[in-house]
Amino acid sequence: MAEASEKSARREAIEQRLRARRELELFVRRLGILLTALFVLIMAGTAGFVLTEGVSVGYAFAWTIDTITTAGTIPDARDTGGRALKVALELIGIGTLFYGLATVAEFFVSGQLSGLLEERRTQKMIDSYSEHYIICGFGRVGRQVARDLRAAGADFVVIDPNPENREAARDLGVPLIDREPADDEVLLSAGVVHARAVIACVDSDAENIFIALTARELRSDVLIIARASAEDSEKKLLRAGADRVISPYKSSGSQMARFALHPQVGGAVPVADGRVEEIDVPGACAGVGKTIEEISGQAVIVALRHAGGEVNAQPIPQTVVKAGDMLVALGSPAALEQLEEMFQPVRAASGVADGSR
Repeated sequence: MAEASEKSARREAIEQRLRARRELELFVRRLGILLTALFVLIMAGTAGFVLTEGVSVGYAFAWTIDTITTAGTIPDARDTGGRALKVALELIGIGTLFYGLATVAEFFVSGQLSGLLEERRTQKMIDSYSEHYIICGFGRVGRQVARDLRAAGADFVVIDPNPENREAARDLGVPLIDREPADDEVLLSAGVVHARAVIACVDSDAENIFIALTARELRSDVLIIARASAEDSEKKLLRAGADRVISPYKSSGSQMARFALHPQVGGAVPVADGRVEEIDVPGACAGVGKTIEEISGQAVIVALRHAGGEVNAQPIPQTVVKAGDMLVALGSPAALEQLEEMFQPVRAASGVADGSR
């Protein structure tokens, strides 16, 4: 149902752009007809006054302009043919003037002129950006990305053809390009050449794949972060050129599992792609007597449970690790492995000495 609504909204957006393009083409064509008719009228009037009144070309030209604009600063023609020509020029001139005013008014009232001016202002703003972010898709995920980027003070551009999302972007004052984000010209207009990252968070995995392909083709070193709804889309997105693939459902599920497995940590575990491990501190190991700051390395010690059962959530860096404690650490597999090595039991030195005799 949601997919059908999304397709309908995109189809409506495409139809609106086509209507706007047709109206612009019609306006340009009418303006061309108007200017051509005005040129022919001036040339014909100039030649007519030269022939009927016997005046110079310059005077006849000025007389024609004066007649068409109904200024009335030049005296009436002496010859009957000249008078008839003047009346004809006045009538045709008034008709041409009204036609021109009607054409411009129709174009302005239809909103196309204001739309073009807004599009030009948006493009001028985008052109001033450097090291900015391009958000492709302005649904729930895209809006959250925009809020976080705005909170961080970063410049960003949104690409989304959906009319509903377009209104949401305008309400937030976000620079928006209301076209398809997988289009080469659209990404170039968004400044992909000098952008810091492209974030593909459209609801469709297929579109995110096309966005990643296009962005990677246009610029080989841009950071591409893509959203994936299905598991089999992650590998495709990576092959398409994405540097990182985020699955909202998998990330939220993993986070919920961490809280369930380690309830003693509570809200201390940040949202990350790392693992959570519980590490027991034996009586004889390299980490006993050291502070949290000295042992943490690349891992994060998010909680410390003492031998008596007391839990110290988010211990300070100066906290000393003692035998019998249990560490709750968060980090990458490599960082956690390095931390675990520090708390491996150390064999007694006497045993080693006896074995050597």
